[in-house]
Amino acid sequence: APAGGKGLFVKEIEEALAAGHVDAGVHSMKDLPARLAPGLMIGAVPERVDPRDVLVGGDGRGVAGLPNGARVGTASPRRRAQLLARRPDLAVVLLRGNVDTRLRKWRAGEVDALVLAAAGLARLGIVEPAARCRADDTPTRALLAAIDDPAAATAVAAERAFLAAVGGDCNTALAAHATVTDGRVTLRALVADPDGRRRLEERGTAVAAEAEALGRTLAARLLAAGAAELIGR
Repeated sequence: APAGGKGLFVKEIEEALAAGHVDAGVHSMKDLPARLAPGLMIGAVPERVDPRDVLVGGDGRGVAGLPNGARVGTASPRRRAQLLARRPDLAVVLLRGNVDTRLRKWRAGEVDALVLAAAGLARLGIVEPAARCRADDTPTRALLAAIDDPAAATAVAAERAFLAAVGGDCNTALAAHATVTDGRVTLRALVADPDGRRRLEERGTAVAAEAEALGRTLAARLLAAGAAELIGR
């Protein structure tokens, strides 16, 4: 995540939406702040793409196959924590920039490996898009409904409810991943300290209609277990 804090990527489009200069904005879901500005809403969540991370480099042997002390580039606190939890010997290097920039730095030998989003590699940086619009713009909401995927929207509702309740952002080491099967949503959540030495995890299931409540429930469990201390709240 780039320097500048929560919602940096979307501020300009958010302001244009609020002013009525545009009718809808398309974002990577990961870039949206947990709490939207008043008057704005998520109008549609298209079908989900691959949510996994990819290790670039390492001769195809995965994290376990990296040499001792290997330099691994990422700008994500969550990825840093997960890497160091598995391999405390790794040197996790702060590496910013778009996908092309990071790959170029890897090829130049600045790092031995990279951790990138699978979706970002497949779609050149567009990861799980979200279409946002003004809540009072009924015609645009109707248009966006045509591309909305109910299962993806349910999963995102659980994940974002967790994020909002925990109080995390792109500068905290936390993760939430929801799946929807047969009308039920399953959510896995994790909070860790920056070096991955302490990790708290929770998992829960609920009917799809209670996706947001599930997110808040898992957040409450993790906060009760000490998550606030880990993320510096």
